[in-house]
Amino acid sequence: MLSNRIKSLPASATLAMAAKARELKVQGIDIIGLSLGEPDFNTPEFIKDAAIQAVKDNYNSYSPVDGYADLKSAICEKFKRDNGLEYQASQIVVSTGAKQSIANVCMVLLDPGDEVLLPAPYWVSYSAIATLAEAKPIIIPSSVDHDFKITPEQLEAAITPKTKLVMFNSPNNPSGTIYTEEEYRELGVVLQKYPNIYILSDEIYEHINYGTPHFSIAAIPELYERTITVNGVAKAFAMTGWRIGYIGASEWIAKGCNKLQGQMTSGSNCIAQRATIAAISAPTSKIQYMVDEFNKRRGLILNLLSKIPGFKLNEPQGAFYVFPDISYYFGKTIKGKTIQNANDFALLLLEEAHVATVTGEAFGNSECIRISYAASEDEIETAVERIKNALI
Repeated sequence: MLSNRIKSLPASATLAMAAKARELKVQGIDIIGLSLGEPDFNTPEFIKDAAIQAVKDNYNSYSPVDGYADLKSAICEKFKRDNGLEYQASQIVVSTGAKQSIANVCMVLLDPGDEVLLPAPYWVSYSAIATLAEAKPIIIPSSVDHDFKITPEQLEAAITPKTKLVMFNSPNNPSGTIYTEEEYRELGVVLQKYPNIYILSDEIYEHINYGTPHFSIAAIPELYERTITVNGVAKAFAMTGWRIGYIGASEWIAKGCNKLQGQMTSGSNCIAQRATIAAISAPTSKIQYMVDEFNKRRGLILNLLSKIPGFKLNEPQGAFYVFPDISYYFGKTIKGKTIQNANDFALLLLEEAHVATVTGEAFGNSECIRISYAASEDEIETAVERIKNALI
């Protein structure tokens, strides 16, 4: 019999939708997949060259659990250059993707009964990972009317004596929202009152940014010691399958993550680590072409979706998603199917429009769906036209 631990763990909604889309494709149905958060670019040549060189240089042995020393040094330089954060190599842990980095932190910090604050919408795995660590996820809601941002008052109202961790994600998946420096500092004023609360700052979309300056909450001196900054190369460098993430944290937290990882997976892929040195050491101008293309697609999809009645949109400032509020359709019957919630709506789009999206319920917001625009302009135009026709 399966353990209660695994039975309590929900399946990833994004992966589940992708699996359903693949099933329909096998049946010969032309599905446009806008459900996965994966850049549709190839990994840049200079990064691939570094990986090829690593193979030639015979990097084929187990790597150190927390990452190669020169990679950790490059990560320290990246944090200093891009974020104004001073970390030593002993504060860095390299993992098999940012998801493992987040899981490590939760397993190291959380005890049964601890509460984890999740400003919603949040990435689907935050709540699942917290649950796996036997903590209790506490959702702090937001809405499209407030650009999917929580207020300091909301944050303070959610804090209890059991609160141990709060997870921030900016630029945000699924909404594309970016917290400004001023907004983070206002939230930071609240957190400074509660020295037993730790902050996980997921900055994986940092470089996919359309103008709002990125700010790391760890740059607030009073919060530096208890903030864990998470990043990786999957999104900005089109390296999703390379599986490299990392943290910068207080040394005792890093040591805990290193200890846990040593018993779970050991060090991450040796070739991918060598390629990551090239990626994060390069000027960000080398990946700007991808950001520029995402920005064009953002303008296109916002323009097209704004013409569909009932789609309520904010203007995302980062990442490559839109998160429209589609609650206008709740209670309506379309193509013989009554739409009760975002799950029903996303399923309708898959079955009738043959477009794969993800229900907002997986992200802590039951009134929205997530649509990825990490797709070609032709696919975006065709997908939105199909959605419009399916809702007639």
